[in-house]
Amino acid sequence: MKRIILSIAAAFSLFTANAQYFSGEKPFEHLDFGVSVGTTGLGFDLALPIYDRFRVRAGFSFIPRFDKTINFGIDGTEQYEDEDIFSDKFNEISDKISGLIGLKIEDNVDMIATPSFCNGNLLVDFYPIKNNAFRVTTGFYWGKSKIASACNAAEDMSTLLGASMYNQFYEKIENGEPIIGDDIYLDPDLEDKFLEIGRLGFHVGDRVGDGSAYMMEPGEDNTIRVDVFANSFKPYLGVGYGGNLSKKGNGINMEFDAGMLFWGGSPRIMTHDGTDLARDVRDVGGKVGRYVNFMKAIKVYPVLNLRIFFRMF
Repeated sequence: MKRIILSIAAAFSLFTANAQYFSGEKPFEHLDFGVSVGTTGLGFDLALPIYDRFRVRAGFSFIPRFDKTINFGIDGTEQYEDEDIFSDKFNEISDKISGLIGLKIEDNVDMIATPSFCNGNLLVDFYPIKNNAFRVTTGFYWGKSKIASACNAAEDMSTLLGASMYNQFYEKIENGEPIIGDDIYLDPDLEDKFLEIGRLGFHVGDRVGDGSAYMMEPGEDNTIRVDVFANSFKPYLGVGYGGNLSKKGNGINMEFDAGMLFWGGSPRIMTHDGTDLARDVRDVGGKVGRYVNFMKAIKVYPVLNLRIFFRMF
């Protein structure tokens, strides 16, 4: 352990000793190409000095695609204190619907969440201390306003289509209309079970205004979707430090960035029916609630990046 600590200290000392090549550079004297990794994703950029102690960087960064599964349980608008009672009624209705229209309604649906965070950036570095690689950075990131999305898994389309058809039947039964044509009704006992369960949807939470249950139902295209939005234009403010890993000053250069992207406060978490889960709904439960609370807490986006670059000329 002692050897490891000494090795890290020696590497840091070498790094610090060679971190003095930023001051005194002439405007447009050289051009650097860099790659970065961190909270803004993977990135690349070009950098050049524009004045003594000033440097400008322009680049692009993105978070690679990955999938995260979120599960929603299906509910009826008529709430039951005993979940077993609802489950029994739901299973009976599901079997009847399956026999009637050939679609099985499962009691849960998976949504696949993926990030879509990508931005171009223009940054200006200022080195306030002569012969020192500490810098202050300002500028902006600019990209798509949609930073993430979640949509139902393809294998759950039959359940959502079945739920949509169930709700159409429910409306007709509630209004005393035939479910098909002019004279086709369901068995009265089965119609009563429809009315006992209510409309089918996903009980996400309660509405902020009146405290009523917010039930997310499949949209017109028989899908459910949630999109996360932030501002397209995101001002940046941060600090950084870097150095050359070679004593000759012409090897690999490494820098660290730490700062904040001001992306307009808490992101908007919009469902396909126009409901903002971050502002319009409270008491969102389960794993979905943890994600919603996490996104609501991020008023500014933290930036922690490692950048490696080399001089092109």
